Amino acid sequence: MKTQRRFRPEFKRQVVEELLSGISSPAQIVRRYEISSGLLYHWKRQYAQGAFENPPDQTAALAERVRQLEQLVGKLTLENEFFKKAMQRSCEPVKKRGNSLSGTGPSSKVSKGGANS
Repeated sequence: MKTQRRFRPEFKRQVVEELLSGISSPAQIVRRYEISSGLLYHWKRQYAQGAFENPPDQTAALAERVRQLEQLVGKLTLENEFFKKAMQRSCEPVKKRGNSLSGTGPSSKVSKGGANS
């Protein structure tokens, strides 16, 4: 049975700072240090909250917050457009289709089947 690995805060800080600096992509970091991507992003969140014995990097935290808000704005914009189109469609008058059959107007007799008397 494998024992759980433990990482020092200095190592975590180094890995996250490498990620934030853009020197390496997340996939490269995950392969290089043999960690999961989920763990990398967990460390990133902890780093932004001031863990690992460092003051939170305010610019990194603000950049992350801006990214989250931009995603939210995009989502809300799509929803807004969807609802605008739905509202336009619901307010349009219903177009009645013309009957293309001749002799089916109100003055024509309705056949009830059977023989004519």
